Amino acid sequence: MTATDTATLIEDAADRIADISRADLQIMLRRAALLVRNGGTVSMEDDVEDALRDLAGEFGMTRCDAIRFIVREWMEKNTYLPVHHLDEDREFDGNG
Repeated sequence: MTATDTATLIEDAADRIADISRADLQIMLRRAALLVRNGGTVSMEDDVEDALRDLAGEFGMTRCDAIRFIVREWMEKNTYLPVHHLDEDREFDGNG
């Protein structure tokens, strides 16, 4: 479940608080707590935010996914993470 889905559920529950069960409310609050605990916010300058938003939209990603993608690519290209290379010199028989 995404943060947006959880936020929508919580807003809906707030609108009809008398109708929501205690168990459902506990589940939603625990999900929200996890998202808050694990969702570190990274703020950027306005021009970077604009470029990031455009890139995320172009690739059909969320802002957070775009940041993860960019950081991973940068770390691989700068040898902080191993890069998975294809062995171009090896014969390939098409079976695996």
